[in-house]
Amino acid sequence: MLLNTIWLALRSIRRNLMRSFLTILGIVIGVSAVITMVTLGNGATQAVQTQISSLGTNLLQIRPGQRMGPGSGGASAPSFKEVDATAIASQIGGIAAVAPESRASTTLVANGRNWTSSVVGSSNAWLTTGNWQLKEGREFSDDELRAGAAVCVIGETVRRELFGSTPALGQALRVKQVSCEVVGILGSKGQGSFGNDQDDVVLVPLKTLQRRITGNTRVNTLLVSMADGSDATRIKSGITQLLREQRKLADGVEDNFNVLDTKQLADTLSGTTQIMTTLLGAVAAVSLLVGGIGVMNIMLVSVTERTREIGLRLAIGALEREVLLQFLIEAVVLASLGGLLGVALATAASLGLAALMQIPYTFDLGVNLLSFAFSAAIGVVFGFVPARRAAQLDPIEALRHE
Repeated sequence: MLLNTIWLALRSIRRNLMRSFLTILGIVIGVSAVITMVTLGNGATQAVQTQISSLGTNLLQIRPGQRMGPGSGGASAPSFKEVDATAIASQIGGIAAVAPESRASTTLVANGRNWTSSVVGSSNAWLTTGNWQLKEGREFSDDELRAGAAVCVIGETVRRELFGSTPALGQALRVKQVSCEVVGILGSKGQGSFGNDQDDVVLVPLKTLQRRITGNTRVNTLLVSMADGSDATRIKSGITQLLREQRKLADGVEDNFNVLDTKQLADTLSGTTQIMTTLLGAVAAVSLLVGGIGVMNIMLVSVTERTREIGLRLAIGALEREVLLQFLIEAVVLASLGGLLGVALATAASLGLAALMQIPYTFDLGVNLLSFAFSAAIGVVFGFVPARRAAQLDPIEALRHE
């Protein structure tokens, strides 16, 4: 009996294919919108986490000034010194690496080409704090770091722009007025979390930058990589106290430096993108309700059109529950079919938009199943009233209907 009821429902759908398609169109759009928004939101969250983690593992960035950004007071606050990095590494436990960092933007010349890039002065610990891997070559030797030797390690962008297909190792690279030997090439990291090209960089020993390029001993940033499992709160508190002593700040005087935990930054940005994903998904879910109303409307029209058919079925012995089940199954099949088409459309749209937005595509089985189940539930909820109306028709009045 159930199979016969299902067959009758499918025959009715097939009888008006165009109307059936237009009926489920709202469901298709609703399901695809929800899945696409959630999928892209999850991809954006993953992209943010990946880009922030590319800055370094358990990384603390310490800079002069009371806060980050414009008006931070960084210009008036004294810069750091190399001994500050040494003190943190030797006196604070739970530290994996500490790297003093100074930067300068200058023109590079090599192989008959020139390129403007960012030059970083630091130690080998800079590679550890920034999760950098050497693609070719070697790190700086201790003698080169102490003497401020004319050696450098270049990023992939610098290698490509200045050397092209020519081997770069051992070649001379002029940084401002200094001729440096290329001793290493960094592995590519791509675009950073703020849209910058992380591979557009040249690393030189700190003393080389200070003595030969900038002409001062300022250290703009201290990069601190915490060991796995360490207590970030304790380490930040210890670093703050140590730097206050190093900078001779009296009690009651505000810190003239700030400590940024990139993990907290990643959590904040991820939380923001997840909230936006939830909001977009909720807005898109409204279209599902609109689609459900469309299903209900068409089913009511169908009941009106088929009044004589319903009356005839009831007159020859069909039970009310069989008529109810026929129309209810018809509504559920329509909504479920819309859900399947919506899932397929969402997958195609998510793949295309993820590639266009340059974010990873992450398939969320839970969201796809939930959206499909919700579309089927809409068929039950919005199809019940028309089905109940059909089942309660008086057979005599139904047969008289024109």
